[in-house]
Amino acid sequence: NGIWFNSGDQAGSIMSCMVWVLLTYSALTVTLLAITGGIPVILGMIYNLLVAMSLACHAKTSLTDPGSVPIQAIPSERQRLLKDSHSMCGQCQTFKPPHSHHCRICNRCISRMDHHCPWMNNCVGVGNLKHFLLFLLYTWTAAAFALALFGWNYFFCADEFCIFHPIVVHLVRLMTLLAVGAFLFTSSMLMNVCYGIMTGIGTIDRLKKKATNTMSQSDEEPIPLVDVFGIAPYYTWCLPVDPIFADHDRVVGYTMPQRLDRERQFCEGQRPSVHHPHPALELPAYIQECLPV
Repeated sequence: NGIWFNSGDQAGSIMSCMVWVLLTYSALTVTLLAITGGIPVILGMIYNLLVAMSLACHAKTSLTDPGSVPIQAIPSERQRLLKDSHSMCGQCQTFKPPHSHHCRICNRCISRMDHHCPWMNNCVGVGNLKHFLLFLLYTWTAAAFALALFGWNYFFCADEFCIFHPIVVHLVRLMTLLAVGAFLFTSSMLMNVCYGIMTGIGTIDRLKKKATNTMSQSDEEPIPLVDVFGIAPYYTWCLPVDPIFADHDRVVGYTMPQRLDRERQFCEGQRPSVHHPHPALELPAYIQECLPV
């Protein structure tokens, strides 16, 4: 509950602030170029909107719980029924869900952890993967759009006489280098994240399997998009709002004792001891099947 903030990593805090500085600098550069007549104002407004969405997604990624496993977490009923192997975290001394890892920087086990990103000053896990993916998409689009704007401005001014302040010229040149770097970096990260979603194997798991030569196609199981973006209306998929999962326990890989008791009471035809306004949303599908019609 509340805002998640990793204050123990000073380097991560600095790198996270650098993202805001660079994106703000890019927005100011494009705005100056639009004001001086180098590009149409409407295109400058579109670019600033992309930057605003990118910054909003960055803030959500940084300040959202990435999926920290509670100390009271226990295997879900599905895992108990399937008799899956249950592992424990040596650092947390608690249940360790499948595909979770202990982050030494966050000092917590993170459910479905992909990696710890210093540019976000946070881990990327089940709780903020959507926001991280949206940040990459908006930043990639903004970088490509900026390069297109600078290219359009260059060819436009080749035919007509354009006068720009020397400061604007230097800002645009530096911004061009920044846009190229951002485009290449986000392209690489997008391919990495999309590969993890398509195979169901995160960055850390993939590196461990390659190191131990245990990589196999039989381990690949694509992650459904609803397990990333949630079951909310599709138009919210492009917005930095927290996803709602239909089967929360299955997605995060664990349950809580109180939750398990409530689900068992449902299966026994009893009323839950704790009232929830929308119990069906948070009850796993296999529990909903045993509800009386």
